[in-house]
Amino acid sequence: VSDKTGIESFSKRLEKAGVRLLSTGGTARLLREAGCNVTDVSEITCFPEIMDGRVKTLHPAIYGGVLARRDKPDHLAELKKYEIGEIDLVIVNLYPFAETIACGADFEAAIENIDIGGPAMIRAAAKNHSFVTILTDPSDYDDIADALDTQGTVSSDMRRKYATKAFA
Repeated sequence: VSDKTGIESFSKRLEKAGVRLLSTGGTARLLREAGCNVTDVSEITCFPEIMDGRVKTLHPAIYGGVLARRDKPDHLAELKKYEIGEIDLVIVNLYPFAETIACGADFEAAIENIDIGGPAMIRAAAKNHSFVTILTDPSDYDDIADALDTQGTVSSDMRRKYATKAFA
């Protein structure tokens, strides 16, 4: 995250609005240092981050929570059966691959900045935008926090707007 203060402020606003924060690795650490309550993804998946953090969110306990259609009783039954919680807001900041290359990184550093879970998470959340909000741009954080502050929810029009942005 490029703007540490911004993400800390945004996360505290989310918490105040009743949002439970779920995160991985460095972002979870940053949020804890800012005084936020954060659940590690590994607590949800019951599986540790492995392979130097290459594998952390690619798990049914995460993607099921993102992809479940809330209007389909069979989806909701499967969530219940497998004890998967709904995930309504997904925020992804991709690894800085282009910037890493532009700075003259060696091949190994470039390879490690190829994000796998992030793009998959973005696409999953955007695919299910009828129920899930996807944020990929920190400049949109305040809009979402404002909506949660004033309305307690994110409108379908806003979810569609951010899904369109994510797909672009």
